[in-house]
Amino acid sequence: MAEKILVVDDEPILLKGLRFSLEQEGYDVETAMDGKEAYDKILSNTYDAVILDLMLPSMDGLEICKKVRENKSMVPILMLTAKDDDSSKVLGLEYGADDYITKPFNMLELKARIKAILRRVQVSDQMTASNLINLGDFSINTLGRKVTVNGQQVNLTAKEFDLLLLLIMNEEKVYSREELLETIWGYEYFGDVRTVDVHIRRLREKIESNSSQPEYILTKWGVGYYFKNKKKRVL
Repeated sequence: MAEKILVVDDEPILLKGLRFSLEQEGYDVETAMDGKEAYDKILSNTYDAVILDLMLPSMDGLEICKKVRENKSMVPILMLTAKDDDSSKVLGLEYGADDYITKPFNMLELKARIKAILRRVQVSDQMTASNLINLGDFSINTLGRKVTVNGQQVNLTAKEFDLLLLLIMNEEKVYSREELLETIWGYEYFGDVRTVDVHIRRLREKIESNSSQPEYILTKWGVGYYFKNKKKRVL
């Protein structure tokens, strides 16, 4: 079955071009030009990915992204942003976007980003033969892509889940930001390591009892990040 993608942009020519190009790749594509229409579609349908423009009528991309995550949806979101709007890029990641690409963009790069997002979702489901990982206060359902801490479910985006699972399955292995970009995002990110830092910070806020003094996701200063479990892991 073809992966289903929602493309949201208020520029008719760009939207038509995106739809045509993605359908040529075999994707099932739906479109929306209005923020509220896009939000309603995301809530009422199941998509494998969403390509979301930042500037939209009625509801902008940041608000849509925030509301989607508040509704506990983990659908991967690739945000389209202006080239010189660095603050919006960071805000998009803070609000739960998995990735962003700046306008104007190369269609081949966009397709590579989408393929990388979809591939990571598929691969992470197969990273372990067991569907359930229990480690200390954590329980991770790799099939359902759900995480609970002390019995409470934690709402993670697709990339946050992939990042946590990678670190857990490679306990105490230190990953540089560049390695995490290549492994989780699946392509070279041209040195913009803020994406990793934002996702690590969001993960810590969600799984650590005190994100300013993390116990699980630790920093190796000058190198990168790693996971350390104080309690014995049981698979």
